[in-house]
Amino acid sequence: MTEITIGGRSVGPAHKPFIIAEMSGNHNQSLERALALVDAAAAAGVDALKLQTYTADTISMDTGFAIAEQGQSLWEGQNLYKLYQEAHTPWEWHAELFARARQHGLLAFSSPFDETAVDFLETLDVPAYKIASFENAHWPLLRKVAATGKPVIVSTGAATLAEIDDAVRVLREAGCRELVLLKCTSTYPASPANTNLRTIPVLAETFGCPIGLSDHTMGVGASVAAVALGACVIEKHFTLSRAEGGVDAAFSLEPAELQALVVETERAHQALGGVQLCVQRSEEKSRLYKRSIYVAKPIAAGEEFTTDNLKIIRPGDGLWPRHWETVLGRKAAKALKPGTPLNWDAI
Repeated sequence: MTEITIGGRSVGPAHKPFIIAEMSGNHNQSLERALALVDAAAAAGVDALKLQTYTADTISMDTGFAIAEQGQSLWEGQNLYKLYQEAHTPWEWHAELFARARQHGLLAFSSPFDETAVDFLETLDVPAYKIASFENAHWPLLRKVAATGKPVIVSTGAATLAEIDDAVRVLREAGCRELVLLKCTSTYPASPANTNLRTIPVLAETFGCPIGLSDHTMGVGASVAAVALGACVIEKHFTLSRAEGGVDAAFSLEPAELQALVVETERAHQALGGVQLCVQRSEEKSRLYKRSIYVAKPIAAGEEFTTDNLKIIRPGDGLWPRHWETVLGRKAAKALKPGTPLNWDAI
């Protein structure tokens, strides 16, 4: 299935990219800021707002585990449990944030991180579910989400092809009929060098579903390139201001950049077009501005054409340059003035 529907919106290669603005923990535990983020996402023109639904206790335990991804993580050295306490979106905010999104015409859904989150999100009638990369091997969660019958978007970060295949099989066997896979590199931030966008058409061919990109790189370049390779969905973290900080702020887009993402990915999609190996109707008038052979000096009837009395110039009213060698050495059939386009009847 190369096209699905999320909340009444078609998602697939024939449609403009479906842009998801990921709030994550960039609300900095302020509901006022979270609502401002929703407003900013809507103003940027995205299709959907996404939250993350977990608590520190539903995602981890306070065991003292510290992140040890030396040089690869913004959160190196931080206590994992305390990080989730800082980053989580309070569940009591969800209804208000979703309502605000709907007022703006945005779709709003979330990434559940355990089965209780799915039960909670079902009470809010979300139109779809997103599975985060670190949960794509969580089969009980996959089955729970699939059983809702709603579209499922799965990030494929930190997974082998076999593990992606397992996740797709589990979802489909549990009732998922509308599936999107997102190419994802689970480093924060990701670099262009480890984004590997050429994977996108391979995933599309392998799994027969719409493919997108969960983009943790800086800027919009990787997302635009992904659309050129067939990505139908783009997910990006966003913030009001990187300078104001936040758990994900360092690799999140600011509002003007988010708007640029919307504009430039749509342009990339439009630019794909079809295979065009002829002159388009829109180009026909432009053919006049190609070069052609013109008389450069007065030529008498019977005089030979030479490189001195002819020139190849614009516009294209005369014989095309491919006839240059054929014309040279031939004789004029009539007198010709400078600035006259040379045609066969003058030879």
